[in-house]
Amino acid sequence: MESVYIETTVISYLVSRPSRDILVAAHQQTTYEWWTSRRQEFECYISQVVIDEIQAGDNTAVEKRMAEIGNLAVLEATIEAERLTEAIIDGGAIPKRAIRDAAHIAVAAVNDIDYLLTWNCRHLANAQIIRRISVICNTRGYSMPVICTPEELMGV
Repeated sequence: MESVYIETTVISYLVSRPSRDILVAAHQQTTYEWWTSRRQEFECYISQVVIDEIQAGDNTAVEKRMAEIGNLAVLEATIEAERLTEAIIDGGAIPKRAIRDAAHIAVAAVNDIDYLLTWNCRHLANAQIIRRISVICNTRGYSMPVICTPEELMGV
């Protein structure tokens, strides 16, 4: 069974109120469809980084997000993942202010996860950044997960 690291934006889109922005609303719908129809076809993981991010904000929203991740396995942010996070930042692939985005990739790569599922197209699902991160991961002996959106992981 293939594995998926579920990044924070997916959980947020899953439980947030429907957006008035048509593109965001479409992403929310796609997220719901993936969650209900495809999630069970993968071994799904999160990390403490995801938990820390979804615990921020409005208490009602936090409760909804926490309820959705209740039975997902949590990957540890090991020393190896911390070193890879630093390498991604030091290599200029992701800016230091987005260190948590680098940590998502590092945790997934170190744990040999097949896919990193996200709606973050600024620092994660971004072709130019993916290329740079892939080189950094490969140089350090890790395979970078396929970084994609729920839309891209809907199956055939």
